[in-house]
Amino acid sequence: MDSDVLTIDTTRDRTVDLTDAVRDFCRGRGDGLCNVFVPHATAGLAIIETGSGSDDDLVDALERLLPRDDRYRHAHGSPGHGADHVLPALISPSVTLPVQDGTPLLGTWQSVVLVDLNRDNPRRSVRLSFVTS
Repeated sequence: MDSDVLTIDTTRDRTVDLTDAVRDFCRGRGDGLCNVFVPHATAGLAIIETGSGSDDDLVDALERLLPRDDRYRHAHGSPGHGADHVLPALISPSVTLPVQDGTPLLGTWQSVVLVDLNRDNPRRSVRLSFVTS
């Protein structure tokens, strides 16, 4: 298995498009699977359309589902931080993509996106792993 780690800063954006980094990582590796994993308890990964408002719609929907208030038992950090710890139950911390001839087989409008609503920790690691078939 071959792997690499990206360091992502989410200070300005709640979603970060990782598609180009995933494509670059897969290039020249042949056929197999690319696993993208975020080893954090408060972030996740999604495959969505970006640039047409869908990424903002996702953040808005998650903020409606996970309001920032005092309802959470997990209560350290900024107000409503408990919501950040529920996020990975809704947005998985990993995605696996089929790769053919070094190209991730994403659909025309699909992008791999890091989702991070946590304002307490803007530095994220994302591990890319490639397994040959």
